[in-house]
Order: sequence, then C-alpha cells, then structure tokens
Amino acid sequence: MAGQQFQYDDSGNTFFYFLTSFVGLIVIPATYYLWPRDQHAEQIRLKNIRNVYGRCLWYRLRLLKPQQNIIPTVKKIVLLAGWALFLFLAYKVSKTDREYQEYNPYEVLHLDPGASISEIKKQYRALSLKYHPDKGGDEVMFMRIAKAYAALTDEESRKNWEEFGNPDGPQATSFGIALPAWIVDQKNSILVLFVYGLAFMVILPVVVGSWWYRSIRYSGDQILIRTTQIYTYFVYKTRNMDMKRLIMVLAGASEFDPQYNKDATSRPADNIQIPQLIREIGGINLKKNEPPLTYPYSLKARVLLLTHLARMQVPEVLEEDQQFILKKSPALLQEMINVICQLIIMARSREEREFRAPSLGSLENCMKLSQMTVQGLQQFKSPLLQLPHIEEDNLRRVSNHKKYKIKSIQDLVSLKGSDRRNLLHFLEDKKYEEVMAVLGSFPYVTMDIKPQVLDDEDSNNITVGSLVTVLVTLTRQTMAEVFEKEQSICAAEEQPAEDGQGDASKAKSKGWQQKNKGTKKASKSKKKKPLKKKPVPPSLPPQKQQKQKQANGEVVVKEEEEEVSDKGSESEEEETNRDSQSEKDDGSDRDSDREQDEKQNKDDEAEWQELQQSIQRKERALLETKSKITHPVYSLFFPESD
Repeated sequence: MAGQQFQYDDSGNTFFYFLTSFVGLIVIPATYYLWPRDQHAEQIRLKNIRNVYGRCLWYRLRLLKPQQNIIPTVKKIVLLAGWALFLFLAYKVSKTDREYQEYNPYEVLHLDPGASISEIKKQYRALSLKYHPDKGGDEVMFMRIAKAYAALTDEESRKNWEEFGNPDGPQATSFGIALPAWIVDQKNSILVLFVYGLAFMVILPVVVGSWWYRSIRYSGDQILIRTTQIYTYFVYKTRNMDMKRLIMVLAGASEFDPQYNKDATSRPADNIQIPQLIREIGGINLKKNEPPLTYPYSLKARVLLLTHLARMQVPEVLEEDQQFILKKSPALLQEMINVICQLIIMARSREEREFRAPSLGSLENCMKLSQMTVQGLQQFKSPLLQLPHIEEDNLRRVSNHKKYKIKSIQDLVSLKGSDRRNLLHFLEDKKYEEVMAVLGSFPYVTMDIKPQVLDDEDSNNITVGSLVTVLVTLTRQTMAEVFEKEQSICAAEEQPAEDGQGDASKAKSKGWQQKNKGTKKASKSKKKKPLKKKPVPPSLPPQKQQKQKQANGEVVVKEEEEEVSDKGSESEEEETNRDSQSEKDDGSDRDSDREQDEKQNKDDEAEWQELQQSIQRKERALLETKSKITHPVYSLFFPESD
C-alpha cells in the first residue's frame, strides 16, 4: 500500500508487549482452574460432618492420608514459574523507552515553547559546540539538533512541522510487527521452518487426532458408544427385565472391559477368587452362552455387584475393583434409563406392531437398582438397614414389634420421640443420637404437578387436541425439618392434662357453639324478615280477600280504601320514573362494558408478559450450567459421596 511501511521490531520492545499479553492470557485462567485445592480445608469439612457420615465408606476413604502425589507439586511449580515470567515481562515493558513519540523541536533544543529567534540561535550554538562530530560529539544527536534548528528558523521546515508533524514533510506510515528481526533473518530460516513444521504438521495433527479418536468413542455423558449399543440390543431383546437380568446386562458394559477402558484391571488371581465368590453367592447360571454378558470381565463385574448388594466381604485384592465398578454403576444405569425411554418413544412413533417397546417395569427396576447400589441392599431387604447400628439381628426387634408396625424410614420418623426411644431401647444413648442425626439428614421429597396449556388465554382450561405442558416441581427437605414440624404439632396437642385438656375442650365447645349460634342467628333473621304481600285483585269479594291474606300469614288490622284517581296519578309517576331509570341503566351498562373491556385488555397484557417471562426463565435455565452435586449421601458401603 502506498504511504505505508511495515518493519520488524529490531529493538524488541513491541515483542515484549505481545509476549506479556500472551503469557497473561494463559497464566491467569490456568491458576484459577488448576491450582491444587487446600487439603486442610477439606479435612475441616470432613470433621464437621463426622457426626452424621462418620461410618460411611466414602468418608473413611477420604480420611485416609493420601499417598505422596507429585502432581499437585508440579502444578504449583509450573504456575509459579508462569507468574514469575509474567511479572518479569511486565517489568521489562514498564522500563522500555517509548520510541514513537510526537516530534517536538523545542524539546530537542531544551527550550520552552514560544522561545524567540535569538534564544533559539544561542541555544543551537551552545549545543552544536557540545555535540559536533569534529569535536568528539555524538553525530546522531548533532543531526537532531540541526533538524530542530531548521524546523524553528526555516519557514518551509516550520510549515511542514506544523502541518505534518515533521520538518521533512509527510512521512510514510510505519507499522511495527511484534516479532524480532532474527526470526526472518536468512541465517535462521532453516531453524524457523523446522519449528513451524514440527508445530503445525506434527504436534497439532497428533493432538487433534487423539482428541477426536477419544471423543468419538464416548457419548455426551462420557459413556462408551459400545456400551450404549450393548444396552440397546439387550433392552430390545428382553422387554420385561427383572432385577437378576438387569444386573447381568449392567455388568456387560465395556467400561469394565480392560480392552476398552485402561482403568479396568484383570488379574491372574481372578480365576481363583471369582469362582469362590460364585459358589458363596449361588444362583448364577454359567451354562448360558450370551456374549458379552458371559465374558470374564462381565462375570467379574456381576459377581462383585452381587456381593456388594448382599454385603459380603470380598478379598482385599478385589476391593479396589469393586469400588471402581460401583462408581461407574449410577452413570451406566442412567444411560440404560435413557435407552429405555428412547425405545419407548420410537415404539409409539411407529405404527409397526413388530417393534415392541420395553415395559415400564424395566424402567422402574433400573431406578430401584440405582438406589440398591448406593445403599448396598438387595431388592426385598428392609430399608431400615440403611441406618447405622441396625443389622439383621436388631432388625427383628424393630420390624416385628407388637405395638409398632415399622416397615419403612417414614414409619420410624412418624413415631413420637418417646415411642421411638422405647422402640430402639437396645441402642445406647450415643448410638441413638447417631441414628437420629442420620435420620435427620435423609431427604424428604414432595412433588407438585401442574398441567397447563401455554399460549392460551385460559392456561388451566384443557381441551381436546391441545398441547399440554406438565410442570413438575420437586421440593426437597430433610427429615430434620419434618422432625421439627411434628414436634411442634405434638407439643401443641400434648399439653399438660390439668390446663391443656380443659382449654382444648373449651376451645372445641366454643367453636361448636359459635357454629350453632350462627345458625340460630340466621333462623332468627329469617323470622324477622317480613314476607312480601301478594297483590289482591280488587274484583275478589271481601271473604276471598280475607282468606288470601290469612294464607299469606298476615294479620289484617285495617283496610284502607283509595280512590281510582289517586291510583292513576301514581301509575303515571311510576312510568316516568321507570323511563328515566331505564336511561340511567343504559348509560351505566355502557360504562361497565368499557370498564370490562379495559380490564380484559389489561389482563391479556399481563398474561402475555407472564408468558414471555416464563419463556425467558426457561431459556436462562437451559443456558445456565448448574452443578449436579447437591449434598453428600449417607451410604454405608458406597465409595462416592455424591
């Protein structure tokens, strides 16, 4: 381009600006995301929840002192080195001289702006004697002084300086490139080409290819695509899956196969220990050949899952493998639920009878198995075994009690405090307090369902063919909050016998009396209201008039006779009053119609705004990334806390 000039930075000043910005963009986010977590804070958090979760497996695993891991130390060293480099570059940038400054001849001659010609000449002579090359001065500085003197004394140079900022006239625009000149130097061309080729032709394709190869093997939920295909095949093949079959299909996931997952391990000792566990469990069919469900890795995963549900002890060598399988199981069960839901939708969208949808029993068993895996319980075991200090021996005292029929956690919570303590009398006070603390941490979920028709005037009016949106609201509370509510209710009901019962009976009688008084008052008011007199036609004889008045329940004291002329005048006045009243009624009806139309418009606008706000809230909820971790779970035999 004409009038422009590109040049590399020979001094390296602009390169420091570029390098400082580049390093800062890497170091600051990396420190936020990669700085190791403080282990001391984690230990304090675990100490605070020890009273409730102290007996859980995941709690004991986290309390164990981890082995010396060099990775956090390496992270800290790398991040600190990056910050040191960033601070050094920032210091260099702050100390660099500005090369591109506005040219000012007065500053070159060390004069104030507006100096006279005599002062300029005097200063020029003094500086030229000092910096003249023949007298050992700086030649570059002497040329700058001469140029500044010409700009202030020569008319043409002064005009160029005032218009273009330079005594020599308009100059080409110069752009500095933030790269040092040695990069494009011919001597270093081979080295630079080698580095570029290594970075863009070897390292970048290898990184992108490895990332792509790993990403195509997994789904959005980090489940192997092969596992999803296995689940889809067996779910479609077995429409009604019982719990035994479901565990068998779950164990066939490729996440447990060392060939597809490097974290899965297979040891030679498995050939001895797994058959022993199979004999202890019993009921496992090994004759049926159904790959991959009968492969060694799948059989091992199934056996370890069954031992976990039966709360059996496994050898120490297999404990790590069992914990690995248990950690993967909730995500795999969620993937199986997704597969079942997709097959149900596909079956309903097709009209072919051959395509059979999985049953809802299979879906329900998947959800039940997820709970069973977390709590380490078999299908028909009592849920009271989730609590600490309650085992098979103590369970009979609780579930088979003559007075209290306790079959679930909610039954135990619904008891009064004294009854609950009498039921658990075999526990010491400390153990009983621990059981109560665990009960208080259990969730209490309520569900509110609201069907509505969006984009409709009356969203609650559901007609045939309308698209119904079901809004489900789940409210999670803890059992401790339920305890507090029940205790307050019990305290209100169980007041002292001397005062409370009497007051309660009085209050009840007062309420009952108020209702009766209200009815009596209503009957009295009804009696006091005079009955409307039926008009008696004048043509009737006086005897019939008297009978009609007595039939209406009226006592005739005196009969007044009125003249016909008075009746005529009264009828005319009544007609005129009726005409004026009808005109007033028409005007009031018009006003009321206008008011109703205005109210209707306001209501429509309010409904439209509410609809738009609800749509915006839904869009925000979709864009927001909320954490799936809500609270630590109480599980005696599960290795994860959430």
